[in-house]
Amino acid sequence: MNGVFWVLLIGVGLAAPYLVYPVFAMKLLCFALFACAFNLLLGYTGLLSFGHAAFFGGAAYITGHVIKVMHMDPLIGILAGTLFAMVLGAIFGALAIRRQGIYFAMITLALAQIIFFLALKLPFTGGENGLQGIPRGHMLGFIDLNDPVAIYYVVFAIFMIGFLIIYRTIHSPFGQILTAIRENEPRARSLGYNVERFKLIAFVISATLAGTAGATKSIIFQFASLTDVHWQMSGEVVLMTLLGGMGTLFGPVAGAAVVITMQDELASFGSWVQVAIGAIFVVCVLIFRRGFVGELARLLKAKSS
Repeated sequence: MNGVFWVLLIGVGLAAPYLVYPVFAMKLLCFALFACAFNLLLGYTGLLSFGHAAFFGGAAYITGHVIKVMHMDPLIGILAGTLFAMVLGAIFGALAIRRQGIYFAMITLALAQIIFFLALKLPFTGGENGLQGIPRGHMLGFIDLNDPVAIYYVVFAIFMIGFLIIYRTIHSPFGQILTAIRENEPRARSLGYNVERFKLIAFVISATLAGTAGATKSIIFQFASLTDVHWQMSGEVVLMTLLGGMGTLFGPVAGAAVVITMQDELASFGSWVQVAIGAIFVVCVLIFRRGFVGELARLLKAKSS
């Protein structure tokens, strides 16, 4: 089954700019990477964070500032945003991983609100107007990011690199230990594993890749705004992960595709779009308790047995 998903992912990814509006496809890839990064923490480590918007949006601001004000190469801007998210993830993780359950979630939310406040008040962020007019320029001096097809394939390459990092992490001994911690933390601790250290590493990896997604998004849309660091963004990535299938490799990609498509198609509803998405989410969770991909995997497994 994984082989089929790989073929679909790569095939659809390569053909996407010729099938749909490239900006829509790039937005989907950014949020798919964001959801996959979050799923590494929730689905495979068992840690529910309500503060991942801090890494996503914080990296977007840093990338925009590096490119617009410091006139650096877009690749340097993305790397700077990713590095910021990694450092911020290490700080947040060190403060939060000593708590579990709702306490962990609330700590991450509180820390993320600090980043939101800084984004609102610091002069270089543009306040409520956001950081606008981020130039795309030329990556590495020769890739024209103003060309929709060229920038799409750059975004697709970044997504695939991030996705492969997640895939390798999940299927490594380190990933197996994360799963053991999720299933039975006291037992993992009794086997001699430093649970806090493994949780912290998983948190940092998740935050770093979330930052990469946010940094890439800022170049695509050429701005970074308070929406990127708002708590609602953290809620959206939870929604994407649960819809697609928590703890599945391809589930967050499917969940991101569903949510972004609904937001685009239901945009005419205005502020009611969130109500519509919420209602659809409730129905989907009741029908597909394991998410779309999770339920599909269960049905295929039942048929094969």
